[in-house]
Amino acid sequence: MGYSVLFVCLGNICRSPLAEAAFREEARRLKLDVVIDSAGTGGWHVGDPPDPRAQAVARRNGVDISALRGRQVKPADFRRFTHIVALDEDNLANLRRLAPPDTTADLSLLLDHVEGREGQAVADPYFGDDDGFDVTWTDVTAGAQGLAAALRSLKA
Repeated sequence: MGYSVLFVCLGNICRSPLAEAAFREEARRLKLDVVIDSAGTGGWHVGDPPDPRAQAVARRNGVDISALRGRQVKPADFRRFTHIVALDEDNLANLRRLAPPDTTADLSLLLDHVEGREGQAVADPYFGDDDGFDVTWTDVTAGAQGLAAALRSLKA
């Protein structure tokens, strides 16, 4: 069975595109065959590129996210993706409310996949200084590594 992962934050212009990018890099490194996307629970930024500060931190880490565009979570996502990974508890709660009765996706927080960080949120850097995006990149990278390792072990 193939895996598919959807990363979800509020607007899909900061944390979730960074998580998508970090996970793409880790999946590539581990040679995992997995479908990867990101979305927001809100629709304010549908069609918008990631925040310029998110693009900058990704670029500093060797990843180009400029082609990504914001989108909103859809009911079909709960059947299309095997894993829907929220970046904070509020978005996880929203996902649980939005999930149709026939959902097949496993819902989790990204940092649940990092030993000792279970239940923690990836901080939202949107209203802070640029250095908050570096903290977010560190968090999503750790979460991506943990999630990829877990999916790899399930395939073994």
